[in-house]
Amino acid sequence: MTIQAGDKIPDVTVTIMGKNGPEPIKTADYFKGRKIALFSVPGAFTPTCHAKHLPGFVEHFDALKAKGVDAVAVTAVNDIFTLDAWLKDRGAAGKIDGLADGSAVLARAMGVELDLNDFGLGVRGKRYSAVVKDGVVEWINVEENSSVTTVSSAESTLERL
Repeated sequence: MTIQAGDKIPDVTVTIMGKNGPEPIKTADYFKGRKIALFSVPGAFTPTCHAKHLPGFVEHFDALKAKGVDAVAVTAVNDIFTLDAWLKDRGAAGKIDGLADGSAVLARAMGVELDLNDFGLGVRGKRYSAVVKDGVVEWINVEENSSVTTVSSAESTLERL
Protein backbone atom coordinates (compact mmCIF):
# COMPACT_ATOMS: atom_id res chain seq x y z
CA MET A 1 0.00 0.00 0.00
CA THR A 2 1.33 3.41 -0.98
CA ILE A 3 2.21 5.76 1.86
CA GLN A 4 -0.34 8.54 2.35
CA ALA A 5 -0.71 11.90 4.07
CA GLY A 6 -0.66 11.40 7.82
CA ASP A 7 1.59 8.32 7.67
CA LYS A 8 5.05 8.26 9.21
CA ILE A 9 8.01 7.77 6.92
CA PRO A 10 9.17 4.18 7.51
CA ASP A 11 12.26 4.03 9.69
CA VAL A 12 14.84 2.42 7.41
CA THR A 13 18.49 3.07 6.69
CA VAL A 14 19.51 5.04 3.61
CA THR A 15 22.93 6.43 2.72
CA ILE A 16 24.04 10.04 2.45
CA MET A 17 27.39 11.40 1.33
CA GLY A 18 29.13 12.85 4.34
CA LYS A 19 32.31 14.90 4.53
CA ASN A 20 34.37 11.71 4.84
CA GLY A 21 32.38 9.53 2.44
CA PRO A 22 29.22 7.43 2.58
CA GLU A 23 27.29 7.47 5.85
CA PRO A 24 24.28 5.36 6.76
CA ILE A 25 21.44 7.32 8.31
CA LYS A 26 18.09 6.26 9.70
CA THR A 27 15.20 8.05 8.06
CA ALA A 28 13.74 8.78 11.51
CA ASP A 29 16.90 10.74 12.31
CA TYR A 30 17.05 12.55 8.96
CA PHE A 31 13.43 13.77 9.08
CA LYS A 32 13.21 14.42 12.84
CA GLY A 33 12.21 17.97 13.77
CA ARG A 34 12.41 19.31 10.23
CA LYS A 35 10.17 20.09 7.28
CA ILE A 36 11.57 18.39 4.18
CA ALA A 37 10.58 18.74 0.54
CA LEU A 38 11.27 15.20 -0.66
CA PHE A 39 11.18 13.97 -4.21
CA SER A 40 11.94 10.61 -5.76
CA VAL A 41 13.37 9.77 -9.15
CA PRO A 42 13.58 6.33 -10.76
CA GLY A 43 17.30 6.84 -11.33
CA ALA A 44 20.11 9.35 -11.46
CA PHE A 45 21.23 10.24 -14.97
CA THR A 46 18.06 8.77 -16.52
CA PRO A 47 16.45 11.05 -19.15
CA THR A 48 13.43 12.60 -17.40
CA CYS A 49 15.12 12.68 -14.00
CA HIS A 50 18.24 14.31 -15.40
CA ALA A 51 16.69 16.79 -17.82
CA LYS A 52 13.44 17.76 -16.08
CA HIS A 53 12.87 16.63 -12.50
CA LEU A 54 16.08 17.52 -10.65
CA PRO A 55 16.69 20.79 -12.56
CA GLY A 56 13.33 22.17 -11.38
CA PHE A 57 14.24 21.58 -7.74
CA VAL A 58 17.64 23.20 -8.25
CA GLU A 59 16.06 26.19 -10.00
CA HIS A 60 13.38 26.65 -7.32
CA PHE A 61 15.54 25.76 -4.31
CA ASP A 62 15.45 29.27 -2.81
CA ALA A 63 11.69 29.57 -3.35
CA LEU A 64 11.14 26.23 -1.60
CA LYS A 65 13.24 27.38 1.35
CA ALA A 66 11.33 30.67 1.42
CA LYS A 67 8.10 28.65 1.73
CA GLY A 68 9.35 27.17 5.00
CA VAL A 69 11.14 23.94 4.14
CA ASP A 70 14.29 23.23 6.10
CA ALA A 71 15.82 21.02 3.43
CA VAL A 72 15.20 19.57 -0.01
CA ALA A 73 16.07 15.91 -0.55
CA VAL A 74 15.99 13.47 -3.43
CA THR A 75 15.85 9.72 -3.10
CA ALA A 76 16.64 7.17 -5.77
CA VAL A 77 17.37 3.47 -6.00
CA ASN A 78 21.02 4.17 -6.78
CA ASP A 79 24.23 3.79 -4.85
CA ILE A 80 25.43 6.92 -3.04
CA PHE A 81 28.40 7.37 -5.37
CA THR A 82 26.14 7.61 -8.43
CA LEU A 83 23.62 9.83 -6.64
CA ASP A 84 26.37 12.13 -5.36
CA ALA A 85 28.03 12.38 -8.80
CA TRP A 86 24.67 13.22 -10.36
CA LEU A 87 23.94 15.98 -7.85
CA LYS A 88 27.40 17.47 -8.45
CA ASP A 89 26.96 17.22 -12.23
CA ARG A 90 23.62 19.05 -12.11
CA GLY A 91 24.74 21.85 -9.76
CA ALA A 92 22.68 20.51 -6.87
CA ALA A 93 25.50 19.64 -4.45
CA GLY A 94 25.21 21.67 -1.26
CA LYS A 95 21.55 22.37 -1.96
CA ILE A 96 19.77 19.05 -2.37
CA ASP A 97 20.49 16.14 -0.05
CA GLY A 98 20.87 12.78 -1.75
CA LEU A 99 19.25 9.87 0.09
CA ALA A 100 20.54 6.75 -1.65
CA ASP A 101 18.18 3.78 -1.43
CA GLY A 102 20.46 1.32 -3.21
CA SER A 103 18.44 -1.80 -2.41
CA ALA A 104 14.98 -0.16 -2.67
CA VAL A 105 14.36 -0.66 1.05
CA LEU A 106 12.73 2.77 1.46
CA ALA A 107 10.81 2.51 -1.82
CA ARG A 108 9.36 -0.86 -0.81
CA ALA A 109 8.56 0.26 2.74
CA MET A 110 6.68 3.27 1.33
CA GLY A 111 4.84 1.15 -1.25
CA VAL A 112 6.29 3.12 -4.17
CA GLU A 113 8.51 0.47 -5.74
CA LEU A 114 8.58 0.40 -9.53
CA ASP A 115 9.41 -2.83 -11.36
CA LEU A 116 11.57 -1.95 -14.35
CA ASN A 117 13.07 -5.42 -14.79
CA ASP A 118 11.73 -5.63 -18.35
CA PHE A 119 13.93 -2.64 -19.20
CA GLY A 120 17.02 -4.01 -17.45
CA LEU A 121 16.76 -1.50 -14.61
CA GLY A 122 15.58 -3.77 -11.80
CA VAL A 123 13.34 -2.47 -9.05
CA ARG A 124 13.34 1.31 -8.72
CA GLY A 125 11.20 3.88 -6.93
CA LYS A 126 8.25 5.67 -8.48
CA ARG A 127 8.52 9.35 -9.25
CA TYR A 128 6.86 11.48 -6.56
CA SER A 129 7.15 14.59 -4.46
CA ALA A 130 6.10 15.02 -0.85
CA VAL A 131 6.43 17.27 2.13
CA VAL A 132 7.43 15.51 5.31
CA LYS A 133 7.21 17.34 8.63
CA ASP A 134 8.91 15.77 11.65
CA GLY A 135 8.75 12.36 9.97
CA VAL A 136 5.06 12.55 8.99
CA VAL A 137 3.92 12.91 5.40
CA GLU A 138 1.90 16.12 5.04
CA TRP A 139 1.12 15.31 1.42
CA ILE A 140 2.46 13.15 -1.40
CA ASN A 141 1.96 13.31 -5.17
CA VAL A 142 2.87 10.08 -6.99
CA GLU A 143 3.09 10.13 -10.77
CA GLU A 144 0.87 7.56 -12.49
CA ASN A 145 3.50 7.39 -15.23
CA SER A 146 7.04 7.69 -13.89
CA SER A 147 8.27 8.76 -17.34
CA VAL A 148 6.75 12.22 -16.87
CA THR A 149 7.08 15.01 -14.35
CA THR A 150 3.76 16.68 -13.66
CA VAL A 151 2.33 16.36 -10.14
CA SER A 152 5.81 15.68 -8.72
CA SER A 153 7.53 18.73 -10.18
CA ALA A 154 9.15 21.49 -8.18
CA GLU A 155 6.47 23.85 -9.46
CA SER A 156 3.70 21.57 -8.17
CA THR A 157 5.52 21.30 -4.86
CA LEU A 158 5.71 25.09 -4.56
CA GLU A 159 1.98 25.38 -5.29
CA ARG A 160 1.19 22.95 -2.45
CA LEU A 161 3.36 24.73 0.14
